[in-house]
Amino acid sequence: MRFRRDTEDSSIPTIDLIPMLTVMMGVLAFFVVISVSLGSEQLIEVDLPPEPSEDTPIAEDSVKEAFIVEMDASGQQILNGQPINPEQLIAEMEAYLNSTQESIVYLVPSRELPYEQVMRFLGDMRSVGGDRVSLALEDKEDTAD
Repeated sequence: MRFRRDTEDSSIPTIDLIPMLTVMMGVLAFFVVISVSLGSEQLIEVDLPPEPSEDTPIAEDSVKEAFIVEMDASGQQILNGQPINPEQLIAEMEAYLNSTQESIVYLVPSRELPYEQVMRFLGDMRSVGGDRVSLALEDKEDTAD
């Protein structure tokens, strides 16, 4: 069986660029929307402490005088084991931070809380204490006991 080629239909096929340009414009619009939406988010800088080594002694004075604010699973703020309202917490934080320049406030949230709620509360605390407010997490081993 032999196939015959027509010489009249052997013209060079044309490529229609309009669908390709439409796809490229859609991809460009997608990246523009993503870059604009990601650029408008506010970030909270978190400085992680250096890895503890065996040579680094733990200062017991800083542990005894620590100002630890806990958040339970319902979002209630707890200071020294007692529930506290936000206005009292702000007053206590200001008094504590004004006592010494080396004082640091720690926020220990419950692991059940949503990330957004914890970061919003940390931002509120940082508006009072600045970079002297830190996020602290409990080890999973400690919570199992």
